[in-house]
Amino acid sequence: MENKDTTKKSDAALREEAILQFWKENKIFSKTLSQSKGKKEFVFYEGPPTANGKPGIHHLEARAFKDAIPRYKTMQGFHVRRKGGWDTHGLAVEIQTEKKLGLNSKKAIEEYGIAKFNQECKESVWEYLEVWNKFTKRIGYWLDQEHPYVTYENNYIESVWNVVKKVNDQKLLYKDYKVVP
Repeated sequence: MENKDTTKKSDAALREEAILQFWKENKIFSKTLSQSKGKKEFVFYEGPPTANGKPGIHHLEARAFKDAIPRYKTMQGFHVRRKGGWDTHGLAVEIQTEKKLGLNSKKAIEEYGIAKFNQECKESVWEYLEVWNKFTKRIGYWLDQEHPYVTYENNYIESVWNVVKKVNDQKLLYKDYKVVP
């Protein structure tokens, strides 16, 4: 039986890598931004993923769509800064941290220490950051990851509260109930 080298890449994969390398070496993403500077803005903030888990096929699909629209708007002559972000708080992060620490109740978290627990949550969200960065570059997703918005930072939280207040002042909020499993 012949031993075949299974590490050989297809022509399509090699072509993709060559294109990505060309974009990187020639700073093509940066050039699209500098060439359109001063033109009408099209605002794009990525609905951020959480970096405490590895990217999956559903992230590839979502990012393909998220990349297509800014590229299309750029081709229409808009200046499109693509702001990346990280979803860094919420129930999923807390549950993952509880499992990691072996905590299973509010009382257990309080005994562990809320400040310590919060710090563990903040650290856990960056566990797969490098995997995400490689994934983003490999799929050719043009996005400003150097200056992301981070949802646990106070400036982000305060901006959300500001929007909620304005919406409430306009009487656009109402109280309702929804059962969530």
